[in-house]
Amino acid sequence: MTLLERFLKYVSFDTQSDEHSETTPSTAKQVELARYLENELKELGFDDVDLDANGYLYATLPANTEEKLPTVGFIAHLDTSPDASGWEVKPRVVAAYQGGDIVLNEAEKVVLSPAQFPELTAHKGEDLVVTDGTTLLGADDKAGIAEIVSAMVYLKEHPEIKHGKIRMGFNPDEEIGLGAHKFDVEKFGCDFAYTIDGGEVGELEYENFNAASAKIRVKGVNVHPGTAKRKMLNAIRVANEFVTLLPTDEVPECTEGYEGFYHLIGMQGTVEHTTISYIIRDHDRTLFENRKKNMTAWAEKLNEKYGEGTVTVELKDQYYNMREKIEPVKHIVDLAFKAMEEAGVKPVIHAIRGGTDGAQLSFRGLPCPNIFAGGMNMHGRFEYVPVQSMEKAMNVIVKICELVAR
Repeated sequence: MTLLERFLKYVSFDTQSDEHSETTPSTAKQVELARYLENELKELGFDDVDLDANGYLYATLPANTEEKLPTVGFIAHLDTSPDASGWEVKPRVVAAYQGGDIVLNEAEKVVLSPAQFPELTAHKGEDLVVTDGTTLLGADDKAGIAEIVSAMVYLKEHPEIKHGKIRMGFNPDEEIGLGAHKFDVEKFGCDFAYTIDGGEVGELEYENFNAASAKIRVKGVNVHPGTAKRKMLNAIRVANEFVTLLPTDEVPECTEGYEGFYHLIGMQGTVEHTTISYIIRDHDRTLFENRKKNMTAWAEKLNEKYGEGTVTVELKDQYYNMREKIEPVKHIVDLAFKAMEEAGVKPVIHAIRGGTDGAQLSFRGLPCPNIFAGGMNMHGRFEYVPVQSMEKAMNVIVKICELVAR
């Protein structure tokens, strides 16, 4: 089975995670792909193939040298984003893309255009796997899974390439921030690992946002509007007032690079009870902590105006910037950098404006930078992945294993 064939098989599984679920994995359908992979890895002859009760799948490619070497791991996630449907994905390969618009769905007038997505022009002449315009594709992160499995198959078929023990890990629920929560780091048994979960070719990342969620609950007083004067307290209006206290330029659509933000992701409520949901992000830990303090201060300001207990804030840290855990073992970043160069890929190191399972794993004792998987426009119907990008990611994985032995 080729890398492309493997990828197309994986995206046929609907594996959306569900942020409202209280189970692990959050959706049973993720286990369907995990079971398929379990059988595939066993048939391919890998060792220690183990699918646990929480939907985490592990496997081993044994060392083919007597030399004592570090154990390296490669990790990708099974789930796709809840932001767009992953049901009945119908991928199409645009062979030797010649530039210009790609009509994904003529009936719904869905067009993948370089006018909107200029990075398309960098992939002229390549074979692009695209959607039919009604679902996401699932390259995030089934491209990563396909690349890892294909790289291990390649190493298995080329014993002349010496390598140490290599571990594979495939986990559920990355898209809802829970991918690393029940990952068995001790059983995985690696000195270091890499998540294969980035975007464009060459991406190599060991910095990410510090992240927290914020729930702001507003308690109002509802009386008949005809007799409401000096009695009613409209929770929806107070919630809107809270929103206006936040800086208007510190939002995702106005920030880039290392700039942090407050992101309003939901508002639900009535006159009596309204809830606002935010996510808070910043690369700098001090600025991150200040952002959380600001949320509490704004709530206190409204409580002074409307009465104590009107506005309450619930903050929950989600993950932290893995840079502080990676810098002491920076050689693993240098190793990936060199592997890319030897595989003919120009490394591009930048900070992730988001999170990764590798961040949480790094804080749990498994240093874990992130490497590109090749997918673009993730989480929506404009998602695509160049076949050549997947091949390059696979080659980088092989090269890392080779360099560890070298």
